[in-house]
Amino acid sequence: MPEPVMPKSDRRETLVVALAAGILLIVLPLLNLLPAEDSWLHLSDFRLNQFGKFLCFAILALGLDLIWGYCGVLSLGQGVFFGFGAYCMGMYLSLQIGSESVYGSELPDFMVWTQVKELPLFWYPFKSFWGGFLGAILVPVLFATLFGFLAFRSRIKGVYFAIITQALAFAAWLVFNRNETRLGGTNGLTDFKQALGFRLTDPSTQRGLYILTVLALCAAYLLCRWIVASRAGKVLIAIRDSEQRVTFSGYTPWVYKLFVFVVAAGLAGLSGLLYVPQVGIITPAQIGVLPSLEVVIWVAVGGRGTLIGAVLGAVAVNYGRSVLTNYFPEAWPFILGGLFVVVVTLFPDGLVGILRKLFAKHEATSAPGPTEAGPTAPRPGGAVT
Repeated sequence: MPEPVMPKSDRRETLVVALAAGILLIVLPLLNLLPAEDSWLHLSDFRLNQFGKFLCFAILALGLDLIWGYCGVLSLGQGVFFGFGAYCMGMYLSLQIGSESVYGSELPDFMVWTQVKELPLFWYPFKSFWGGFLGAILVPVLFATLFGFLAFRSRIKGVYFAIITQALAFAAWLVFNRNETRLGGTNGLTDFKQALGFRLTDPSTQRGLYILTVLALCAAYLLCRWIVASRAGKVLIAIRDSEQRVTFSGYTPWVYKLFVFVVAAGLAGLSGLLYVPQVGIITPAQIGVLPSLEVVIWVAVGGRGTLIGAVLGAVAVNYGRSVLTNYFPEAWPFILGGLFVVVVTLFPDGLVGILRKLFAKHEATSAPGPTEAGPTAPRPGGAVT
């Protein structure tokens, strides 16, 4: 029995992903090591750190693409899970400031000037790195499990699920803004100094964090691709296309929805975990309604239901934001909104869809004609023509 042949489009996508991973993991760090004064190819520490931030967002976008693009469940609260992961790691980093604190206190600075005398009990697990690391993954996962169970078990779906997740993002923003939560209020957590003994301001540390982010993105992409290619992935696509038929086939759709929702939350927490030490700050403004809506735009622009489109959209939109806000800082929300409208109305398959159509058109025009393909198969009772 012959081995199944991978479709040409899949082979092309695999090649593109492998090439992009090689560039991100090897080429960019090497360009960063080049002397700035001796080579125009030098990539500054600022640019490498910026790419690291974009790749953190790509992990977040992968999770949303998994639940929205493949399962058809639009979540407008992914920023909440990103914030949980970021705050868990930020709490660990805040407790590492120690004697370098402005006030010379073991407590984070914001607790000193808000007259908090003792470290709150829920901060104690984050005194260790593993407490911050595991918390950044488990807190979003556990919260998503509880929230998703209540929502999906109650058969909340469609626009109603989108609305309650948006309400969740707004509620989280209100809670994290309050000083009573002992999480820094509107100022959030910032002024981090070190992690595991490594100075966060050291270029070599930032380079290491960038490489870890690339590896995490590759692992997240492979995980999502494995899920999509599995039998569960086929059920997810079937739920997206016709949930009623899936129910009639004997499956329980809400279980699959819960599974993919929890995986997306875990990826969001991983994204937040990697984001904080590279950017150096996390505030409630980054976990509200608007950040969650921006993730939807990233996936839509890249092409939902493609995985690679989520990565491409997150990097492209955020890079465009970093460039355009230098020239038109107040116009960016209008540009972003206009981009979303154009993509939805004119290019519903996003950037990946455009590229696939271009490749298909090129292959159609370059395909050999009948005269170039050689003799045709013999006709019944006739000779070869």
